[in-house]
Amino acid sequence: MPLPLAPIAGIALRYGTVALATYAMTRKVAIGRRDQRAEDAMDDLDEGLSVRREPGQTNTTAKFHRTIRLGENGPGVEIDISALGRFSIRKL
Repeated sequence: MPLPLAPIAGIALRYGTVALATYAMTRKVAIGRRDQRAEDAMDDLDEGLSVRREPGQTNTTAKFHRTIRLGENGPGVEIDISALGRFSIRKL
């Protein structure tokens, strides 16, 4: 009985394309550095979302901080998501 290669070839082509795109992206992305001033600013954010407007500029901050455990004393992870944003329009 012959092995049906058409479905296998389609799956291999799909995963090969994803692998090639991932490889190409990793070659293009520059390795970043950790800026301690930015780390400190994100640590100082209050939890929640805030928006502030000034003439010609809007600033936003967001922070989400949770601890998730498996069981009462089981292993856990701490999730800390913070973001700073600025939208600025300047007339030239």
